[in-house]
Amino acid sequence: MAIRELRIAGYRSLKGLDLPLSELNVFTGPNGCGKSNLYRALVITAAAARGALARSLAEEGGMPSVLWAGERGKGGVRMTLGVAWDDWDYEIACGLPNLKSGPVEEGGTAFFLDPLVKEEWVRAPAAGRRPVALLERKNMSLWLRDRDGKRVSYPLELLASESAMAQIMEPQLYPELAWLRDEMAAWRFYHQFRTDPDSPLRRPQVGVHTPVLSADGHDLAAALQTIIEIGDDAALEDELDAAFPGSELTIFQERGRFEPGLVLPGIRRPFEARELSDGTLRYLCLLAVLLSPRPPALLALNEPETSIHADLLEPLARLIVKASERSQILVVTHSKALASHIEAASGCPVFRLEKVEGETVIAGRTLSGGEEE
Repeated sequence: MAIRELRIAGYRSLKGLDLPLSELNVFTGPNGCGKSNLYRALVITAAAARGALARSLAEEGGMPSVLWAGERGKGGVRMTLGVAWDDWDYEIACGLPNLKSGPVEEGGTAFFLDPLVKEEWVRAPAAGRRPVALLERKNMSLWLRDRDGKRVSYPLELLASESAMAQIMEPQLYPELAWLRDEMAAWRFYHQFRTDPDSPLRRPQVGVHTPVLSADGHDLAAALQTIIEIGDDAALEDELDAAFPGSELTIFQERGRFEPGLVLPGIRRPFEARELSDGTLRYLCLLAVLLSPRPPALLALNEPETSIHADLLEPLARLIVKASERSQILVVTHSKALASHIEAASGCPVFRLEKVEGETVIAGRTLSGGEEE
């Protein structure tokens, strides 16, 4: 199920941005233009579906730190994240809680960085009619539409700092909401992989079937072995050869622990993970991500070109384009070369972001969102 529109307002440099999305979406622009903010907004949206909204925001300094800090209108201070598909539309709006830091006995709280969910809704578009609301939240009040189509009040107390969708645990009563929550929670995000000498990538790890590479890539060897056994091993071999001609992947196995390695042309022994370059190790991670036997509905890559040699950008672009046949993909990149290779291989336009008066906008659009003459 592909996202057709992404709406972000009041989050860091994204004062108000509505983006039409396709199966493959590439965003580029200079340093400081807000590319990573776009990526993080999607991360936060998925976190809301998992019940990890407050923690995700806390990792960025808490609610006061993530709000748009530029000139504001007369409306309240809030961050709004919205996602629209063909059949569903979801939106959540968060603001600052009316709380103060301090002892509980004095009316204070230690959780003053948490968000306060002010509004939230899920709607299903209806041809020729008003959208049907499946979920409507106003602060702590929540209305739902059950499996029989009846509008009911949710009887349990909500946690103010988390989404209502993550707190509804009755899939038998609200099957559409449960399905949508699981779909969003399964989105995958990858932003760099540690390749320093102490990185788990360079050390043997316990191996189990791993159809989905972890966010930090520590289970790389198991993920590659899983592709070999139950995935498209021929594609893995082809893509490896396209990037490193004549090379051969090997997975070292000892006492249930796996470690990736490469046999390179002219070398009589395989290179272990601790001997591979940063770029080679990261490219192997991208192979595991993009050839996953369990592709997600949405896959977001933030700066996948990091430490990758320029010669590998074209095969990486082709791999990303192929993967977009199985998942909707969003790529945020500094690399003009990678963006150009993806555009050439797919025909999809590249969104170029820029910052105007502190606000992230799409190049060629006015601040009001229209196209420049």
